[in-house]
Amino acid sequence: MHVIVDLCVVPLGVGTSVSRYIVECEKVLKAAGLSTQLHAYGTNIEGEWDEVFRAVKQCHEKLHDMGAPRITTTIKCGTRMDKHQTIAQKVESVTDRL
Repeated sequence: MHVIVDLCVVPLGVGTSVSRYIVECEKVLKAAGLSTQLHAYGTNIEGEWDEVFRAVKQCHEKLHDMGAPRITTTIKCGTRMDKHQTIAQKVESVTDRL
């Protein structure tokens, strides 16, 4: 099943700057071959359900390996069965109407 996910991973107990952790999550997502779009407070991801959530788990494992004692993650996800839709198509649907 195809899914589009909005992922926000926040390592806790590592100080105020978390960019080095986010860089590693982005590398995990790219290595998984997923289509992603970084934004100011997270990353949009699209792909097959199992692949996407396997990569989310790998993000957690990587950040713990880097020393993050705790991680909080917010996930919003959506699926459609009537048609295949990409992140770009969802954005275009709105921007075309502006």
